[in-house]
Amino acid sequence: MTPLRELLTRPKAVRGPFIAIPSPMVVEIACASGPDFICIDQEHSAISAEMLENMLRAAALHQVPALVRVPGLDAIAIAKALDSGADGVLVPHVSTGDQARDVVRAARFAPDGRRGAGPGRNSAYGRDILVSVERARRETLVAIQLETVEALANLPAILAVPGIDLAFIGPGDLGVSLAAAGRPGQASLAEVIEQILKAAANAGVPAGIFCMTRAEADAWADRLALVICGSDATQLIDGLEAAFGS
Repeated sequence: MTPLRELLTRPKAVRGPFIAIPSPMVVEIACASGPDFICIDQEHSAISAEMLENMLRAAALHQVPALVRVPGLDAIAIAKALDSGADGVLVPHVSTGDQARDVVRAARFAPDGRRGAGPGRNSAYGRDILVSVERARRETLVAIQLETVEALANLPAILAVPGIDLAFIGPGDLGVSLAAAGRPGQASLAEVIEQILKAAANAGVPAGIFCMTRAEADAWADRLALVICGSDATQLIDGLEAAFGS
């Protein structure tokens, strides 16, 4: 299986869905459809630590890289996701340079961070700790989610933090944050997205975004490194509406 961090070097964006339904079965069904990766979403779901590990096993069975969106800026949650075998973490609501540095410290082993090496699934339960540490240094993807007006004000400081592999745009929460700050409207959101993409390009940081449809994902394919397209729930809704909706 090609590491997700390596896949970001492709000329076109890699694509995959959010998975928020707490079920290894759903992961297997999604992975069998051939996404480049999946992103298991612990921020907006009821996925427990035990369930997360089983969902990661299901992705590994199909040789599909699995990113985990952790619940928030919590070092323990980041470490647990990686110890369970995640290929990387997507950390939401990163709004300052200090927060970005905290994410890197939590996700990376020394000398780049403070992550502890333990007997989790990623190290074959302690059999391969040294091997897993070296693999993590090469392969662990650290992604931060930019989705607040505060993050916009701190873009240079955030993107300058060493160890950030991907700047991911969350347009939903970003739009809400802009509206709350008195900057509503699609045009404003589109302008801000372009501002983030320009800043990321200037900093040499690959960028990603969430979108709902294949057409939107295709439109970003030549500009971004990664696109999360829809979710298991939205795909289920679309399928059921097509079959039974009026």
